[in-house]
Amino acid sequence: MIAPENVHRILAQSMVVDGFEMILDLQQSKGAWLYDSRAGRSMLDFFTFVASAPIGANHPKIWSDKAFLDKLLYAAISNPSNSDIYSVEMAEFVDAFRRIALPPEMKYTFWIAGGALAVENAIKAAFDWKVRKNFKKGYKTEKGHQVLHFKNAFHGRSGYTLSLTNTDPVKTDFFPKFNWPRIAAPQITFPLTEERLLELEKSERATLDAIKQAFRDNKDDIAAIILEPIQGEGGDNHFRTEFFQSLRVLTLEEDAMLIMDEVQTGVGLTGTMWASQQLFSDGNDCTSIDGKTCKETNKCVAGGGKQCLPDMIAFGKKSQVCGFMASSRIDEVEENVFHTPSRINSTWGGNLVDMLRSKKYLEIIEEDHLVANAKNVGAFLLSKIELMTEEFGKQVSNARGRGLMCAFDVPSKEMRNKLVSQAQKNGLMILGCGEKSVRFRPPLNLTTTEAQEGIDLIRQSLKEIL
Repeated sequence: MIAPENVHRILAQSMVVDGFEMILDLQQSKGAWLYDSRAGRSMLDFFTFVASAPIGANHPKIWSDKAFLDKLLYAAISNPSNSDIYSVEMAEFVDAFRRIALPPEMKYTFWIAGGALAVENAIKAAFDWKVRKNFKKGYKTEKGHQVLHFKNAFHGRSGYTLSLTNTDPVKTDFFPKFNWPRIAAPQITFPLTEERLLELEKSERATLDAIKQAFRDNKDDIAAIILEPIQGEGGDNHFRTEFFQSLRVLTLEEDAMLIMDEVQTGVGLTGTMWASQQLFSDGNDCTSIDGKTCKETNKCVAGGGKQCLPDMIAFGKKSQVCGFMASSRIDEVEENVFHTPSRINSTWGGNLVDMLRSKKYLEIIEEDHLVANAKNVGAFLLSKIELMTEEFGKQVSNARGRGLMCAFDVPSKEMRNKLVSQAQKNGLMILGCGEKSVRFRPPLNLTTTEAQEGIDLIRQSLKEIL
């Protein structure tokens, strides 16, 4: 038996140990409180394993369900290759995911382990789609090998995604990358005053002009545009719905896929199952900044009760199983990756243990109305952060959030790092993002009492470092 105080020393003998000082006790952690077996205390969890734990630790509905625990044990011991061997348990998961989490606009799903590989395979599906379309247009060689993306994006650290991620050079330096179009993203600074709105509208138009120029410079070679609904690691950067709608219209016009990377924003954190469901039209159509509508392209699949959404959504973290979903637009190419065996695949196809846990989590999220809870408690949390901007003046600014995915800025990276460190000392697990932001990633079942406790710990920590 290894003592908690020896964990870091043992791990450091063979790996980089740069995580939290706390040593997690898997059994004593409960809900939004993680137990540190090294310090002998519980810490309020606004971290949730980098936004991947949707319902906190040791939910009672998990441990009271013996049938679920038995299935989980058998799946863990067997670990079947889901890509070739199917099971009732896998079918039950897929059925639950489709019923609880899959938007009606999405027709297909692909499962894999890891958020980066979820994005990677969505990109591969877009490449396959675009190249095949170009062959039908008369191209004799492959064309459609680029992905337009944005500055401050994080999409993973695997093959193709390395060419997209640009938040921190430590993550990408010295690894071979593709020189794909990278455009500045028009992020919002809050509060969005009239003056800031005018500047933002200029930035949006400049961004859209740059995107259009990239399509002209790379004719028929851009397979997709990819964007996070809220850029997480890049700084919790928000964008207006008008910008997302403009991207929707533009990608339909240019015959490119629109991919939303919801690995961090997905499964309820923003107050809807998917952030994309808030960011496009709440009716049946999208309208771009220059007044064009997606219906005018004659390629929009919205209508008949279906919302205008992106063509693909990549997911992971809270979903436990990672992957991507795709709309019927991919069927514009008959031989797409969902109709051609082995075009995209992996041995375990997502891992059956993760599927069983995902199904249980989704059922709890549905039964306990946790998406609505994230919306309501998130509004409370954001209101308290906004009060902090008044209390601390210039020391706290740019309060922002959708649902529980909240953040604020401080004047410098140095101060942010001090604040995060002090908050952890005071019993709050929290992370920074971007240059000078502090981000909130609590579980979906956070209570207003716990939200207030978190705010109180941040206020205490701010006062101690100022």
